[in-house]
Amino acid sequence: MVWRAFVPAPTWRMNYHTHPPMQQFALFSGYMESLPQYSLLLLLLLGAAQSSHSDQDRPNFVLIMVDDLGIGDLGCYGNTTLSTPNIDRLAQEGVRLTQHLVAAPLCTPSRAAFLTGRYPIRSGMVGLGRVGVYIFSATSGGLPGRETTFAKIAKQQGYDTALIGKWHLGLNCKSSDDHCHHPAAHGFGHFFGIPVTNLRDCQSGSGTVFFQLHRYIPYMALTAVAFTVAVLHRLGVVAVRGWLVLGMAAISGAMLAAFITTFPIFTCILMRDHRVVEQPYVSENLTQRMTLEAVDFLERSEGRPFLLYFSFIQVHTALYASPRFRKTSRHGIYGDAVHEVDWSVGQILQTLERLDLRRNTLVYLASDHGAHLEEVSSDGQVHRGWNGIYKGGKSTNWEGGIRVPGILSWPGTLPGGRQLDEPTSNMDVFPTVVRLSGAPLPQDRGIDGHDLMPLLQGSVERSSHEFLFHYCNAYLNAVRWHPKNSSAVWKAFYFTPNFSPENEMACFDTHTCYCMPPYVTHHDPPLLYDLSQDPAETTPLSPATEPDFHTILEVMGDAAERHQSSVEPVELQMSPGHLMWKPWLQPCCSTLSRLCRCLHDSTT
Repeated sequence: MVWRAFVPAPTWRMNYHTHPPMQQFALFSGYMESLPQYSLLLLLLLGAAQSSHSDQDRPNFVLIMVDDLGIGDLGCYGNTTLSTPNIDRLAQEGVRLTQHLVAAPLCTPSRAAFLTGRYPIRSGMVGLGRVGVYIFSATSGGLPGRETTFAKIAKQQGYDTALIGKWHLGLNCKSSDDHCHHPAAHGFGHFFGIPVTNLRDCQSGSGTVFFQLHRYIPYMALTAVAFTVAVLHRLGVVAVRGWLVLGMAAISGAMLAAFITTFPIFTCILMRDHRVVEQPYVSENLTQRMTLEAVDFLERSEGRPFLLYFSFIQVHTALYASPRFRKTSRHGIYGDAVHEVDWSVGQILQTLERLDLRRNTLVYLASDHGAHLEEVSSDGQVHRGWNGIYKGGKSTNWEGGIRVPGILSWPGTLPGGRQLDEPTSNMDVFPTVVRLSGAPLPQDRGIDGHDLMPLLQGSVERSSHEFLFHYCNAYLNAVRWHPKNSSAVWKAFYFTPNFSPENEMACFDTHTCYCMPPYVTHHDPPLLYDLSQDPAETTPLSPATEPDFHTILEVMGDAAERHQSSVEPVELQMSPGHLMWKPWLQPCCSTLSRLCRCLHDSTT
């Protein structure tokens, strides 16, 4: 559109015969003196017009992330035993992605990739050991400040930004209140949620994440003390006495038990912006409270562009549901929690419609990775979701661990009821949001995601992702190749997790799957699948069953080498030093003498 600003006609352009030359000169001089005022008026009118035009064109964003939700848990993806009408309606009104992939099969690295549009290896949000997520609130690791999130760019573009729910990307660096990794440091103007994750320790009676450690406390304490006493005796510091060993073992065991007992107090924290408001938090009605917080943010942002990242705490263990949703499903507390999540999505959609914002809001819904198949409660109840036909789950790069629901809806801009089978990534949200907000993509770093709009609107038919790389922590685990002008989707595994013989869906008794020996098996040549023919990854190909077996693997190997050569070394944020609990980083809502307790959020 061409905008025209109307200003008074220049008074010096008058008929020569009407005004004598000296009078014309005086009128011209008057015009020249008033020219700056006209120029200023012109600029203001143009600026207002452009600003109004820009705000009308730029959408709002509601980005919904459900924790640990399986692709098979939703009706729009084939579930017939759970009721998800609101999410199903969202899919009917928009585009449903059938090959939507996360950049990592665990919470922390997947969310880092989602926010930055970059593989987590690039930001250092990975590690070389067993642990690939943060389990303490007082750790020094987190999303580095040098990273740029879509929230930071949207805020620079004039958007109101908010994160409600789970963060799980760090909090502090050097002190308990420096908040160097806080959501506010990454562009979120408002935060109401938990800095870590919803662990089973956060709900009474649900057991502990240290369930293995809990069983071995006496043995660990005795071993540690025996070793210490032996060293001291060798140095001539103490004489070995049985009572001394047993006494020190008892003290060490008591200290370990006390740590596990107080772990929920120090870790299960609810924050509002920079303040701890509930410690430990009460989970029972937390989904309800966060939904009300989201609705309040939408109402307060009416008339201004906004970006809401609603990051559900559910359906991650420890599972919970508010009273109105308990026993509403055929799948126990897990199904009840899914029902409550669907209700919450409905509340957000209804609010957008009530505020007449629905047609100017891009809504995205996904999971951070596949369902957690190893999840069993402390009393033996199965608390796992369903990944449909796909093999494996959370913490594995089988399709069940990385293929997640992906729904985008923007009435009037995106077609309704469309199914898209091309490979897409949760990293694609970053460039999509950045460009729609009116900002250019950062040029000082590699961006691995691609703008989804051409694919969603049908102006292109092929995904921009010819290759995708699947990491297990810091290790390149698998490569995906969707050749140009081909319907094939090849996937090559360099190693795979070892499943226990009793249950082909579980990784030993470790509660999760690890990325290094003895928990994995390396393959030479790599395992090769054609997902277009075998999406469940049941039968690996061989030179006998695939004539181009070696050529395919060679192309994928070359792509992997090029990709890895583009990864610049950075500090790993999942190193042991960054993962360990550090008392001086511990956030508290009260003094340590009161054991960091506050029983309710007084501001809600």
